[in-house]
Amino acid sequence: MVTVTVNVNGEPRTASVPPETTLLRLLREQFNLTGAKLGCDVGDCGACTVMVDGKSVNSCLMLAGQADGRDVLTIEGLATLERLHPLQEAFEQLGSLQCGFCGPGILMSAKALLDENPDPSEQDIRDALAGNLCRCTGYIKMIEAIQGVARADGARPAPKSA
Repeated sequence: MVTVTVNVNGEPRTASVPPETTLLRLLREQFNLTGAKLGCDVGDCGACTVMVDGKSVNSCLMLAGQADGRDVLTIEGLATLERLHPLQEAFEQLGSLQCGFCGPGILMSAKALLDENPDPSEQDIRDALAGNLCRCTGYIKMIEAIQGVARADGARPAPKSA
């Protein structure tokens, strides 16, 4: 067993787990944070995306021990009980998601993008979402939602109407 202490959503959490435990399993099984989903378990679908030290990470590929002493942000830490994160609000307003299974990973990838680049081009957004698979809907409404949040922060002018 290895003891892992992780700052999850601003709160220090500690657990003893077998050394082969992934960050995803630590979050879901030890800390009861089930927003990040187990999809493919090989890093292809992005359903398990969280942020580690400000970067998006497939938590199914990262060992829990690699997260020891690091800051982890999950979908549960994105909003407060009083207010959704602007990305969550935009996705809701535009109906960007259907079943929601991919949603947490996509939102975390989008947040990582906007934190790093508050003025992303459409191609930047597409590149940031390339590791996230959605089987229910197209990506157009997701891209529009992310662009809307970037514009709301004053970064981009509104697109011209056709």
